[in-house]
Amino acid sequence: MRATRHTTGNEPRPVVANVLAALAGLGLGIVLAFYVATESVASLTSPGGWFLAIGRLSAFSGTYLLVVMLFLVARIPGLERAVGQDRLVRWHRRLGPWPVSLIALHVVTITVGYAQLGHNTITAQVSAFVLHYPDILASLAGFVLLVMAAVSSHHLARQKMRYETWWVVHLYTYLALALAFTHQIRVGVPFLTHAAARNAWIALWLVTALIVVAYRFALPLARNWRHQLRVTEIVQEAPGVHSLTIKGHDIDQLAVSGGQFFQWRFLTPGLWWHSHPYSLSAMPQPPFLRVTVKGLGDQSRALAHLKPGTRVFAEGPYGTFTHHALNTRRVTLIGAGVGVTPLRALLEDLPRDVSVSVIVRASRPEDLVHHDEIAALVAARSGQLHELIGPRQQVRFDARQLRRLVPDIAQRDVYVCGPSGFTDLTVEAATRAGVASDHVHVEAFAF
Repeated sequence: MRATRHTTGNEPRPVVANVLAALAGLGLGIVLAFYVATESVASLTSPGGWFLAIGRLSAFSGTYLLVVMLFLVARIPGLERAVGQDRLVRWHRRLGPWPVSLIALHVVTITVGYAQLGHNTITAQVSAFVLHYPDILASLAGFVLLVMAAVSSHHLARQKMRYETWWVVHLYTYLALALAFTHQIRVGVPFLTHAAARNAWIALWLVTALIVVAYRFALPLARNWRHQLRVTEIVQEAPGVHSLTIKGHDIDQLAVSGGQFFQWRFLTPGLWWHSHPYSLSAMPQPPFLRVTVKGLGDQSRALAHLKPGTRVFAEGPYGTFTHHALNTRRVTLIGAGVGVTPLRALLEDLPRDVSVSVIVRASRPEDLVHHDEIAALVAARSGQLHELIGPRQQVRFDARQLRRLVPDIAQRDVYVCGPSGFTDLTVEAATRAGVASDHVHVEAFAF
């Protein structure tokens, strides 16, 4: 693809993330303050009072954190541009155990508290809940679904689980949230005498639902209806690596920056129901987009056999792996294998006054992806291109090698993309070579 200028991506606005973080903290404070205001000395000193108080507090704080988790993965454009989808997903995962643990604490303490209040055994109280309390069975089902989602998100489970299975399990999280919300509104004791608080809680959940629907469903549908993307050509770039050229309408209106990715869904049997993140391997050239994919899994291997004319559904662009993250006017791009594809697009999109050096890593010369294009772009910028070819045992890549190839590496921004093992070692090498941590830019796509 020939390099041309384009409509550049929107510049991140950190104030968006700061405002939303402040609102999240303020909301948690309001929730806790409301709960404290509804408790009394009499309720605490009654039989089971402290257990009931802990149960209600854990329920309110746990469900509020679930709302925050939804916001983190709602793909709100301003937030995503400021923070990046990979970081938002990491925060989502780190936060995940807290609401699940708090809701589990709620289940245990409420059961014990009501058992003490009614002078029942735990077994009898559980039976009473199931047989005589509204929405208890539904809420228990919701809790089980949340636990399933939490277990499937653990890194050991993710390593053994197909992406498609993980995706289906997480779809049930929305049902779990709906069940938890219904249960809390109908039987939440603090809401029984505080209509305004009850209405505010309902409003919070409605706003959350609207945001999720708007940005996860409505906006992607509208954009894809407008762009009408279809595969037009598939070209082999290296063994097991293919480029897909995709044609669409109004591509010039896509605000894309080099280094960003889309979530791609190819509308053929067996592929249409799940999406995968692939970076653009070149800046848009209306009416065309291009992605380059290595056949590592069932879906990515199947892409090499798509027929021209196949419909494509894309969500994005996403990611902060762009020139907007620059701290200096000198950049080193380091990629291995198919990981060079976002670097190739980023190289095309960097401001003209940025000094560039590029390091590409491959086991064999034929494994170099987009070699001629990258060489031409580097030469056009009067930059330096270094190719490290050979097995990892023979061609080492450490801080010493990095300083030899790029003597002023400590004064540069460093962008790294490749397999996770390569990325981790390269980040460590750059750090040892003196590169500041906020000058090292990495974007991960693991689910």
